[in-house]
Amino acid sequence: KAVRDIPSQVPFIMCTAYGTIDNAVEAMKFGANDYLVKGEIAMLKELEVKVRKALDHKALVDENRELRAELNRRHEYVGSSKPMEEINKLVSQVADSQSTILVMGESGTGKELIARAIHSKSRRSRNAFVKINCAAMPDTLIESELFGHEKGAFTGALRRTRGKFELADGGTLLLDEIGEMPIATQAKLLRVLQEKEINKIGAESPIRVDVRIVATTNRNLKEEVEKNRFREDLYFRLNVIPVVLPPLRQRKDDIPLLVEHFIKKCNEDNGYLVSGISPDAIDALKKHDWPGNVRELENCVERAVVLTRQGQITPDVFQLSGTVKKEGGALSAGVTIADMEKELIYKTLEACQNNKTRAADMLAISIRTLRNKLNEYEGKSSTEEGEME
Repeated sequence: KAVRDIPSQVPFIMCTAYGTIDNAVEAMKFGANDYLVKGEIAMLKELEVKVRKALDHKALVDENRELRAELNRRHEYVGSSKPMEEINKLVSQVADSQSTILVMGESGTGKELIARAIHSKSRRSRNAFVKINCAAMPDTLIESELFGHEKGAFTGALRRTRGKFELADGGTLLLDEIGEMPIATQAKLLRVLQEKEINKIGAESPIRVDVRIVATTNRNLKEEVEKNRFREDLYFRLNVIPVVLPPLRQRKDDIPLLVEHFIKKCNEDNGYLVSGISPDAIDALKKHDWPGNVRELENCVERAVVLTRQGQITPDVFQLSGTVKKEGGALSAGVTIADMEKELIYKTLEACQNNKTRAADMLAISIRTLRNKLNEYEGKSSTEEGEME
């Protein structure tokens, strides 16, 4: 027990002349990898087997730790600007709590990375981090995906299936784009958050779960509540600790660090030898407004690395569109963000020959969000036409 209190990954085997079940249990409880009684037949041979087993276990633990560290590095969020320093401080403060966290920000700002950072800094980091994209799930399937179902619960339920809550038991569940969740499912989610138990579809009794919830959204949930598209009680339940991510245009000082990070990542993935980026190229990136935020910057840098392959990235490899234009020039002061967003969506659709999937990808939003926006605009247009008549 005393040795285990020293930070060390050395495996231990207890060896004693007093072999009882209680002694063995106590030794294992205090961290011994195995247990051996003196005087056993072929003791040296058995000791060799146990030592090899302990060392093999240590090798697996070390490998697992290295893989986790590598995974965390691949998903780390980068930034030293004042807004990101505040975000980093908040993440460190709240990570080890059990409170539900709501991460808000525009598409492409890195909400999932923040969720993963919260998980990796928490005491749950050894357990699962499970994600479900609420925008990508059809309304008819999202309940089964979240809570699971029993065999024969509905047509096509050929076997018992564990839902995301069960898979995340003891760990963290990321509810990505929570604002897209259907109202009916919101009510069931609220009950799970309150009762800490789930009801599998077709099951006779509920199942207890221990899950830490992190939800993300690019929508203003308060406005969604006012429009009766999101439950107010669920909003309050989720918004225990809000984390608001700034768009890239408000943290341009982070662009050089982000570019360096993405160059290194792309080099490692492809075996390229890009050494860096020229000052002129950095200036060009800083002048761009980045409507797609960090995701757009990553795609831009990846394309530049692929085209450069070795040496230094220069400005000519970037294809930056600049600001959104109206007929007669750039958008001027007084134009609302909503109008800018609407024009950007229609211009992107026009550039994509009305291919909504490609347009959503270019805008760094989900296809469902794009459809909702278009429906909203069409509704406004018909109302305006009625008023004009």
